[in-house]
This record gives sequence, structure tokens and C-alpha cells, in this order.
Amino acid sequence: MKKLLVIVSIAASFLSLTSWFAGVNGEIAKGSQPQVAADNKGVIRVVFGREDNIYCVQSTDEGVSFSTPVLVAHIPGMHLGMSRGPQLASSANYSVITAMDKSGDIHWFKLSHSANQWKSMGTINDLKGSAPEGLMNLAADKKDNFYAVWLDTRTGKSNQIYFSSLMHNATRWCKNLLAYRSPDGHVCECCQPHIAVNGPEVAIMFRNWLNGSRDLYVARSLNSGVSFADPQKLGMDTWKLNGCPMDGGGISIGQSNVIRTTWQRKGMVYFCQAGQPEVFIANGRNCSISGSGDNTMVTFHNNDTVKLVELKTKKEITVGKGDFMKSVLLPGNRVFCVWEQDNTIRFKKV
Repeated sequence: MKKLLVIVSIAASFLSLTSWFAGVNGEIAKGSQPQVAADNKGVIRVVFGREDNIYCVQSTDEGVSFSTPVLVAHIPGMHLGMSRGPQLASSANYSVITAMDKSGDIHWFKLSHSANQWKSMGTINDLKGSAPEGLMNLAADKKDNFYAVWLDTRTGKSNQIYFSSLMHNATRWCKNLLAYRSPDGHVCECCQPHIAVNGPEVAIMFRNWLNGSRDLYVARSLNSGVSFADPQKLGMDTWKLNGCPMDGGGISIGQSNVIRTTWQRKGMVYFCQAGQPEVFIANGRNCSISGSGDNTMVTFHNNDTVKLVELKTKKEITVGKGDFMKSVLLPGNRVFCVWEQDNTIRFKKV
């Protein structure tokens, strides 16, 4: 009888585990500030922070199951919270993670997909301590070129927009480039800048600070970030604010090089194509964007609920409870979502 009970218990545990890994709704691990990326082969990776540690998990079956969390690095004094967690980008043969410490350095780590081992590679900022704010973003093309944007204080001792790139098979990032300097002294000090790439086109989105307005701008490069054109304001309205929204939005570049953005103003989430009026999506904040063309998705949270909007149909989907949700488009137009709830990383396929 006892043997039968043990078998039943094991079977129940297996069914529970199978349900947990079913991709419908589950937990990955304890942690916060998740980021997600998929490489050229569709392998999903999720990076997140826990205290001063960086962890990463991966899925080779479109989010049905995940590896055990791997400790990528321990960064004393690592920024974590309010979009200041580790960043992630994946390409054909490599993935890159960055993390910023409170002394102002941007650490980076590289994964060879064939070796499946993370390696510490040094720092991205070529002036020590120049990035104390802890806000940056990563992007990658399909050919193992990586791009980074961050807030940097080396110019005028205040936050400006800096950029660097890591070309195919390189072991060091290129010389840091001042991509934009605000004529009013600094850009918005605590909103995360974002970056997207498609071929040689690179687009940086950041929240500016001009004449007391905290509006979003996009700076474009057509030569892989060698130089950037003057930035263009997004949207028709403006936001006069004596404070920081702490909300940077998201950006993507489609196959036709159309730049699509999402961002928050006055507690309302908007979608905006560069050069066109903004379109109201919903009330909320901490929005991000994924996919392209007709399969563009906007995620955000409203109070304690994380939501997804399909832009083509305007359909709003409640994904779960929590905040800080990110997503990536999978084959078959399924969307993999990851977010944090009660210091736990959760996921769901929609």
C-alpha cells in the first residue's frame, strides 16, 4: 500500500511539473527585472537579477520547458529595479548580457551558443565610472553585431546619450560615441533609453528634457551607428513635468525600416510611428514593444495587472498579475511573455 502511495505521489508530482512547463503559465525562479530574447534558431533566453547576481535560463522548445538558472556573474553593488536590471540581446552565434554597478561601470558577458558558457568580457564604457545612473539597453542584428545605448555623465557632468557597438567576432566594444547632447544641459535623468537595429539602420529612443518637457525622441543612424542624425520628437503633444517619469518605453524597426515605438505620457500608453501622430493604447506604464508589421505587440502594466495589446486587432489581453513585462514573438505568431510578481519571474505563452 505504501509503495502504491509513493507511485501515486510521484505521478502527481510529474503531472504538476508537466503542467508547470506547459507554457501556459508558470514560474521560472526568484528574481526581478527580467529581459527576454530569442536567437536566430528560436532559442529563448531570459535574464534576471537577484540581489547582486545575474541569472539566465534558456528554452529550446519555444517556452515549454526551461533550463536550471545559470549564475552568469556576481556584480557587487549592481543596479537592480526601475528598469536598471541586466540587459540581454541574442543573435546567430552569440548572446550578450550587460549589467551596471553603482560606481558607474557597464559590465558585459558573452555566450557562445555552441559552447553554452558565459564569459566575463570587461566593461563597455571606455571612461571608468561614467555611467552611474544605471540605465541602458542592448540590441543585436542577425549577424552577431551588437549595439548599446546608455546614460553617461562624462560630457558636462550630466546625463547625455552615449552609444557603442560590438562588431562580429570582436572582443572589445568600439570607442564610445556621444549620440546626443541636450542643449538644456541633460536628457531625462532616470528614464531608460532604448535601441533597435535592422541591417545598417540603428535607432535610439530616449526621453529628452527641453524647455521643461519630458518628451520622447528618436535619433537614427544609417551607417551602423558611425553617426546619428538630429533626433526627431515623437508625438504631437508635450509633457511639461518638473520631475522624472521613470518610464522609457520601447522601440522596434520592421522589415521596411519603419520605426515603431511605444511610450507613456501622463499615465497613458501610446503607440507611435516616427513622423506620425501618437495613437492611444490604454492607461498604464512600463510599456514595451515586440514583433513587427502586422504582428506588433505592446505590453504594459496597469496597477498590478500586466497586459498585452495586438496592434492590428487592438485586442487587449490580460496576461497576469505583476509588473515589468517583456515579450518576444515566436513562430506561429505566439507571444512569449515574462514579468515579475512578488520577486518571482513568471512567464506565459499567449
